[in-house]
Amino acid sequence: MTSTPTLNDVRKLLLCARVPRLRALAWEGETLYASRGYQLLRAPIVDLPREIKWQPVGEFRPSWNRKLSVLNRLTARLFRDGFHGLAFVPSGTIVTAVPGAIATMKANETKFRRTFTIVRGSRPLHITAVPGGRFFWGEYFDNAARDEVHIYGSADGGMSWDVAYTFPKRAIRHVHNIVHDPWQDCLWVLTGDYGDECRILRASYDFTSLEVVLQGKQQARAVAAVPTEDGLYFASDTPLEQNYIYHLGRDGTLSCLAPVSGSSIYSCRVGSQVFFSTMVEPSDINRDPMVRLYGATAKYPQRWGPLLSWRKDRWPMKFFQYGNAFLPDGINRTQYLAVTTVAVESDDMVTSIYSVNPQ
Repeated sequence: MTSTPTLNDVRKLLLCARVPRLRALAWEGETLYASRGYQLLRAPIVDLPREIKWQPVGEFRPSWNRKLSVLNRLTARLFRDGFHGLAFVPSGTIVTAVPGAIATMKANETKFRRTFTIVRGSRPLHITAVPGGRFFWGEYFDNAARDEVHIYGSADGGMSWDVAYTFPKRAIRHVHNIVHDPWQDCLWVLTGDYGDECRILRASYDFTSLEVVLQGKQQARAVAAVPTEDGLYFASDTPLEQNYIYHLGRDGTLSCLAPVSGSSIYSCRVGSQVFFSTMVEPSDINRDPMVRLYGATAKYPQRWGPLLSWRKDRWPMKFFQYGNAFLPDGINRTQYLAVTTVAVESDDMVTSIYSVNPQ
């Protein structure tokens, strides 16, 4: 007979490593990819707390002014320097977003090349890859005029990009995320920001099928989502209402699992546990000055609760970023949780690695 875990069982996190000036980007099995400025590193994360051996993978060469701004912690925050998001395909190609561009590095190369110049906004929030080697990302820009919004795809390993789907004018403001679901062989497309612009859609890999699953309320305004065997976990991202964590079952049943203290735009999975982080942003509703990490075992979703917290630092959010905790994308086959905190006291621009449920 299997015993039901106690609340403490699903909340055990042991700090194993703390690495300043490093941003965790994505897992590939037991390997964690991270960046320091415009340099990409990787390391096997096993048997901690032994020393983590980071190895250089490649680099992106930015403009001369960004070569300077990235050297200082505060100016790097001010100009949103560095890598933002990372995706892989089996051939070994890596695609990332940098300010103003999508960049690609082929297998056995060490330099990222600019393969798409972004003219609306600065970068997408996430990049995803699907079986067969295709990459996708959605446009994320202010879009006050509510112009049409594109989802871009690449069928040649990130070397060229074509429009895979277009939302017509006045349909949405922008795309928040595109998430690959291996259990349903589909993509989840998350959009915002107001009224019917807030959508959670299910799409085929070629976008010939695009179905609205949720729409028309702030609780369908989401960025962070984690597919599991039994459905989709997602958290709302609204400054206008209380935010919650939800579960959308494979049968279409929607369950509200737990309130969270602020908007969430990052999530990940470690074994059977799912995690969401919150950010500190200006809001009349979400007033918590703390960045928080929430987690629960997917098998026992009623046990959601805050696990870790960090206080927003003194630097103005408008210029030096909201307080946040970045959680890496990709498939993590270890027992370790990687968290990169930014704009918080003591742990600004720091990656911390925790053992989940240590014995």
